[in-house]
Amino acid sequence: MAQTTVTSKGQVTIPKAIREALSLFAGDRVEFILTEDNEALVRPVTKRVDDVFGRLYKEGRMVVSTEEMDIAVKNAYRSAPHECRGHKHIGAVPYER
Repeated sequence: MAQTTVTSKGQVTIPKAIREALSLFAGDRVEFILTEDNEALVRPVTKRVDDVFGRLYKEGRMVVSTEEMDIAVKNAYRSAPHECRGHKHIGAVPYER
């Protein structure tokens, strides 16, 4: 469990372990969801491949189109467990082409 302090301006620093687990970088957007139990969930806002293109470069990696990357990201997001209004959902979607 990670803790942080709310500043006088209502700001918080997301702990490094949480940023790494959620693959968050400076400038990324997150959404806060308040559950019925008055708990706040922090979830990264879905990104398009074009928004993170420079971070994906790796020498020797197979070249794929942005459309193929968008599909892969969408499928990975859909198949990952996530919290939604206090209920846990796991959606498995086969790779679409």
